[in-house]
Amino acid sequence: MPALGLAVSGGGDSVAMMHVAAEWAQGRRLMVATVDHGLREDSAAEAEAVARAARDLGLSHAVLLWRRDTPVGNLMAQARDARLRLLSGWARRNDLPAVAIGHTADDLAETLVMRLGRGSGVDGLSAMTDWRDAFDMRWLRPLLGCGRAELRSWLGARGIGWIDDPSNDNADYDRVRARQAIAALGLDVGGLARSARHIAEARDALASYAALVADGAQVDRGSLTLPAAALREAPPEIRRRILVAAVRWVTGADYPPRRAAMMHALGAMLAQGRVTLDGAMLSPTGGGLRITREAQAALRTGPTRAPVWDRRWQVDGLAPDQHVAALGTAPLGQLPWRDSGLLRDEAAASPGIWRGADLVGAPLLRPVAGIRLAPLRGAADFRSLVKAH
Repeated sequence: MPALGLAVSGGGDSVAMMHVAAEWAQGRRLMVATVDHGLREDSAAEAEAVARAARDLGLSHAVLLWRRDTPVGNLMAQARDARLRLLSGWARRNDLPAVAIGHTADDLAETLVMRLGRGSGVDGLSAMTDWRDAFDMRWLRPLLGCGRAELRSWLGARGIGWIDDPSNDNADYDRVRARQAIAALGLDVGGLARSARHIAEARDALASYAALVADGAQVDRGSLTLPAAALREAPPEIRRRILVAAVRWVTGADYPPRRAAMMHALGAMLAQGRVTLDGAMLSPTGGGLRITREAQAALRTGPTRAPVWDRRWQVDGLAPDQHVAALGTAPLGQLPWRDSGLLRDEAAASPGIWRGADLVGAPLLRPVAGIRLAPLRGAADFRSLVKAH
């Protein structure tokens, strides 16, 4: 790998990763970033301390600021997603193909315990993987085989300091309570981490089986048709995996639908046919199950002049006074959507080219001069999602 980004908070784990990576680099391009969430008054000073440590190693450093827009909801989840989005944007701007983060065997064990408490399935209990793709970036976890204490001992032996975040002792957070429970019960972190890896092996086997069952899937203009017979004959968990991948493929979502929502949708589909789920529509059609974008979800995306619309389409050739937005149902009466082979709602969710409130055309239904339209994902992307971590 010729270049790599490092996400360094200043804690012992990520500081150790930065020092090891600096020794490993051997001419590779390394860049460091710290996300300042602004949640503690010392956060700016801590980010500057990381910047100095990075510069001492000859590494460039950037501070990425997060200013929370929404004052309600799950703060930790918002901070996590903001951190990943900021780091992904930074990495893409600097042509970095991947970002390494400092998760350790302790994080793996704590995640397993937290997810046991939530009743997670195989995917959740497999906890963390060595790598995963999300937020348009590949994330690497090179320290999963190392324990937190081991890394701090390594730093101490070299006289390297780090920052202890006081929130790591705040029992209001699930992860801290899991860490305290592990210590109170005398559980072996290494053993818990090995259990998570064994579950990950079972998850990979299920994913491989799901990929075989989904082999007959057909990609068509941003939608997906799954073989109904193969789905009916597959065990429920395999069916769920394939449909989760199909929904994410159609919508471009970073996270899969929640298990409860997916199981409810499966039951509703068996009972009444067409259902919607997380911005996708699941419609039985002859011998297949067609997964399309839900029209209302596409309409909520709103207009844009950007080349990517609704996380689904690459749209090039817009004139300066044109924008792209969902076609909607109103114009369908004047367009040949029936001849297109698309479902009505599928056509309504397709991109329309607009000039103000006037429709210029619908390139998925009829060519529009100068407009080039291409789906962002193909068959290989669906296969990857079926086997995704």
